[in-house]
Amino acid sequence: MSEELIETPLIPDQRRELLLRHLQRERVLSVHQLTDLLEVSHMTVRRDIATLEREGRVVPVPGGVRIAGATRHLQAEASRHDKAMVEPAGKAAMAARAAAEVLTDRMTVYLDAGTTLAQLVPHLVQLSGMTVVTNDFAVVDELLASEADLEVIHVGGAVDRQNRSSVGVLATAILERIALDVAFISSSSWDLRRGVTTPYPDKVAVKQAAMASATESVLVTGSSKYGRFGMYRVCELPQLSLVVTDSGLDPADAQAVREAGVNLVQA
Repeated sequence: MSEELIETPLIPDQRRELLLRHLQRERVLSVHQLTDLLEVSHMTVRRDIATLEREGRVVPVPGGVRIAGATRHLQAEASRHDKAMVEPAGKAAMAARAAAEVLTDRMTVYLDAGTTLAQLVPHLVQLSGMTVVTNDFAVVDELLASEADLEVIHVGGAVDRQNRSSVGVLATAILERIALDVAFISSSSWDLRRGVTTPYPDKVAVKQAAMASATESVLVTGSSKYGRFGMYRVCELPQLSLVVTDSGLDPADAQAVREAGVNLVQA
């Protein structure tokens, strides 16, 4: 996200991501410095710090805040609406790289719920003979609006209103009955030690069922999510056929991931 955008009012998640970017450069900043950088009140900065602290992403210090260490406990995720406002260009670049690495005509693919994987839709509609399976209502809307010649299957299940998707045993049951060529998996938390994780147990079985039904499983997720971890584990990174992230991943982390046998590419 460009710093020039701070002249335009940001939604809370955008502002917090910008705050984190400043901290990634400086490591420690005072509340006064952050009010100047973000052009918001002390109260707003302190609320943002409290939110990021609950997510395990920052640690308050007297008069300011510092970036958290490599392990950051993710206890909740932002809403789909807020996620959609964060780094859309980076998400589009990752989706384009994932499409170039994996997609060909006449495939059956699964798109896990999320704003990053939704960026695969423009690539899917350009191919022929495709079947797209998803638990994401927004992805279904986009595919139907495109009028592309492809088959769309929504897996159904219990509705996650905040994420505009479906989860739970009914969604899992459908995925267990479909043979997939590729399962594209999303995640807000991943690292080499804990693998792909989530703070929500209802998401685990859906992701695992898609992976089990697929010939290839591809994780597409941003580097800013590396080092976070949720309570519930989906899989280890070496279980994935491919991991696509952005160029912001620390070179040492990227090397460690590759040395563990993970096929990692960066957009």
